[in-house]
Amino acid sequence: MELRQLEYFVAVAEEASFTRAAERVHVAQPGVSAQIRRLERELGHDLLDRSGRTVTLTDVGAAVLPLARAALRSVESARRTVEEMAGLVRGAVRVGMVVSCGIMDLPELLSSFHSLHPDVEITLVEANSDSLIASLLDGQLDFALVGYAGSTPEGLAVRVLADEPLVVAVSASDPWYGRESVSLDELLTRGLISLPPGTGLRGALDAACGGRQPRIAFEASAPPMVITLAQRGLGPAILALSMVSELHAVRITDPSPWSRLGFAWRSAGPHSPAARALIRLAENRMTANP
Repeated sequence: MELRQLEYFVAVAEEASFTRAAERVHVAQPGVSAQIRRLERELGHDLLDRSGRTVTLTDVGAAVLPLARAALRSVESARRTVEEMAGLVRGAVRVGMVVSCGIMDLPELLSSFHSLHPDVEITLVEANSDSLIASLLDGQLDFALVGYAGSTPEGLAVRVLADEPLVVAVSASDPWYGRESVSLDELLTRGLISLPPGTGLRGALDAACGGRQPRIAFEASAPPMVITLAQRGLGPAILALSMVSELHAVRITDPSPWSRLGFAWRSAGPHSPAARALIRLAENRMTANP
């Protein structure tokens, strides 16, 4: 019994015609007929009734058909598995992360992935969240750590790592030092230290302002510089609560800006075998260490 015999049998059964089945499998009709005759002789029973205007199944053929389909599905599944493993061995994965992100130890994750799959080529880029999200959606990146405000960006699946309010971080010399909260209206009267447009934190601030423009006195590309400028007494800094250490954190009210940091990938794919393997590894680690 050969796989092609099962394939031809299924095609004839589904098309109810040797002619259409031959066209479907791209084989001359006599070849299809001959192979099915060989299958019937091997099994000792007719599988097809050829006496009518259309080809129909015999009782034995009806019993064999689901088994033939299952056998072909199993072979196709094995073929896909081999192709995926080959793709994983020879594959590549492209990763993005927001600048100076300390929430998740991405280098350690990539190191573990490299140990498991040493032949996969890994590419890592740092950029602002807006740029990373655009690169995910157009397929330039396979997954990324991104910051965002509000709901999950359309077209992405996100595993949230941090979900926290923005605060005003001030040094001991600032007029707001010691305060528990300031309103957004008060915030807009000050020159602020902030990350640039396109970052998740800046997006959350702009969303809370509702069209009003915050006055940005100092704009730094990464949180460490924002913190340093605030420590030098150059003004209040806009940071996520988890970023504030030596500075004094003041809550923002009416409304409270809120930001998220998440591990994101395209919700609809396509994903290479290497990308799927890295996503699984990252999700397993986040599940084990929430």
